[in-house]
Amino acid sequence: MQSPLPPNPSPGGIEYDRSPLAALTGSTVLVTGGAGLIGSRITARLRALGARPISLCSMDAYPAHVYADFFDVDPTDPDVVTGDIRDAPLVRKLVAECDYVVHAAALADVAACTREPLAAIDTNIAGTQAVLDTVAASTRIRRLVFVSSASVYGDGSPEEAHSQELLTMRQLLEAVHGRIPPQFREDDRMRPVSVYGNTKAWGEEQTALVLGQAGVSYGIVRYFSVYGEPQTVKPNSHSWVVAWFAARAALGLPLHLNGGGRQVRDLTHVDDIAEGTLRALTSPRAHTETLNIGTGVGTSIRDVAELVRAHYPDTPLLETPLPAGDPLGGYASTRRMENVLGWKPRVAIADGVARYVEWLRNTPHAAPSWLAAQAQATATQA
Repeated sequence: MQSPLPPNPSPGGIEYDRSPLAALTGSTVLVTGGAGLIGSRITARLRALGARPISLCSMDAYPAHVYADFFDVDPTDPDVVTGDIRDAPLVRKLVAECDYVVHAAALADVAACTREPLAAIDTNIAGTQAVLDTVAASTRIRRLVFVSSASVYGDGSPEEAHSQELLTMRQLLEAVHGRIPPQFREDDRMRPVSVYGNTKAWGEEQTALVLGQAGVSYGIVRYFSVYGEPQTVKPNSHSWVVAWFAARAALGLPLHLNGGGRQVRDLTHVDDIAEGTLRALTSPRAHTETLNIGTGVGTSIRDVAELVRAHYPDTPLLETPLPAGDPLGGYASTRRMENVLGWKPRVAIADGVARYVEWLRNTPHAAPSWLAAQAQATATQA
């Protein structure tokens, strides 16, 4: 692997590499799930870096126009392959052309995995195994990055505080103020509370087992809550809170605060997610590492609603029950990410929400027709 340029000392004392991404220039990278929101941002960044991305994606998570109009995916491009990660011959064919793999394909909706656990197992477990088997047999792949999720942490466990003094202080504060959101460290025990989180925890362990035994370099990235343009909402989903709130507010619908909006998320812009993933793919120190990709800032769902309402002041709030499998959440410890990757996310949540609202105003058809119909029906009944 090409060595990165000499480190550039930062004012905060962390040495930030100027460009470990230089290793990607002229390389070929397979991105499973490469036509989705995150995958399409990763492939766009790869092209800007002078790499050739190959996308393998089933392209059935959204209507066809979403991929073309919002994600800028051209289905006629020969490097955009519509297919299934469980198709072993197809995966072998594509891996044979590549130097790196980003395995991001998954049934990635918590609600969908809860409704259809067998579908989640089929895609997230059987599909991941097919990719790992192929990469393990390759002599060309320099590194695979497995895309995991903060869902593996579940609600955390205060009892695993790193000192008795911290645990005692936490218990005293929570007795007065209520639950204090935990900071999730990569070496914390995985405690998923959803089918989706379970499949990601398995994927992490299996990646380390299969590729570790094969001597193939790998890294694992745990995405915290992804948001940002050109994200669009799906029916019957409670994921992607910024997109949901902005779309509903734009249409005059109330914002649903599931569980009262007490859940906490570390909202991380999709551009930063893509950048962190590619740095994990190329940074020498990321070999066999598990890294959080988050901002280190926790934001309650209620606070997200208020950030959106700053742009749509008359939007009402409506408290609703907490859906099954929806964790109370926490925020990322970013120390390991910053030290290993020499990088940290750049987009603050208030700026990211403002960017998304502006994009939605300029792209009003990004609010799906079924949600617009719901808004019209609500207005008619009023």
